[in-house]
Amino acid sequence: AESSAAVVASEVQEDADLTRMMQELPAVEDLLETADDAPIIRLLNALLTQAARDGASDIHIEPYERHSSVRFRVDGDLREVVQPHRALHAALISRLKIMAELDIAEKRLPQDGRISLRLGQRAIDVRVSTLPSAHGERAVLRLLDKSEGKLGLPGLGMEGDTLTRLQRLIAQPHGIILVTGPTGSGKTTTLYAALQELDTNTRNILTVEDPVEYELPGVGQTQVNPRIDLTFAKALRAILRQDPDVIMIGEIRDFETAQIAIQASLTGHLVLATLHTNDAPSAVTRLIDMGVEPFLLSSSLLGVLAQRLLRQLCTHCQGAGCEACHQSGYHGRTGIFELLTTDDELRALIHAQASEADLRACAQRHGMRLMREDGERLVQQGITSREELLRVTRD
Repeated sequence: AESSAAVVASEVQEDADLTRMMQELPAVEDLLETADDAPIIRLLNALLTQAARDGASDIHIEPYERHSSVRFRVDGDLREVVQPHRALHAALISRLKIMAELDIAEKRLPQDGRISLRLGQRAIDVRVSTLPSAHGERAVLRLLDKSEGKLGLPGLGMEGDTLTRLQRLIAQPHGIILVTGPTGSGKTTTLYAALQELDTNTRNILTVEDPVEYELPGVGQTQVNPRIDLTFAKALRAILRQDPDVIMIGEIRDFETAQIAIQASLTGHLVLATLHTNDAPSAVTRLIDMGVEPFLLSSSLLGVLAQRLLRQLCTHCQGAGCEACHQSGYHGRTGIFELLTTDDELRALIHAQASEADLRACAQRHGMRLMREDGERLVQQGITSREELLRVTRD
């Protein structure tokens, strides 16, 4: 919505200080009696500004019986930043709904919307989700910094040999490449980085996503919409009639989507997709469990990249905890990766429905470094701690 985006863009550019804003808020009674909603607008803008400055991925605005809470998710962990007065909660949610062009009168049903804002030189897309709860509506805002969608593969922190092998896979004319990991492990960022390795002038690159997180120039991006029955499978079938060279699938969730993806990769298309599994070999067994024929998978699979995000040690305090890292000892995140690439031996194992352990052993013999081994490199370089590596890879 351009109108609301323009309003936010002009106001959020101001140097909003959240701590000062809370101190300068008028008394709650005065706020509730006046029709002037400027203080609430300033408070919400200050929250958005502070979250963007802190590199937060999400803002949680939550009502409880006696107080309201605002928490930021930074580097994967939630921390409380402020407790607005409980009486201000409804006004905050209403203002948020106006900005996201939601129905402010509807408080009984969940709603989803979005806000576009500009903070200095950064364009940030905010996904807004509201949900009724026992003490009022709670809201979660997902902040998507559009500049992050412009990261190339070399900017992901991948070890040199892994990067070279992955670039070699992406250069293939057809086949399927899977990126796997839990929610919030950076899979979509990796897929977008991979797409930017490809020449959009000579190839037709199409995506189907839920939702479209970042806009990529020269790429045709389609968002699924279950409300009108536009599923991943339906969108994929339509995309195959659009003469694609490369297809990116936001997530393979079911057999139907998996089947179409595999067939597309066998008929001259390069397919990139994500899957939720803990490591690279388990992606193979997950697809077979979904119902994909092992002989089709062995013929089409180029490789599987598994990844996790781990927190980097704060450069100011080296893990001791300081003001810059909010006493956590960490600031920023980087990726650890394991890349399984297929060869004749691995294809034969996939065809024979070998166990994950056999697939892993074969991949390691042929050069796959496990995620924990990749993380050891970062521990040795002083980029992260061994505790953080064990926390992220203990599954």
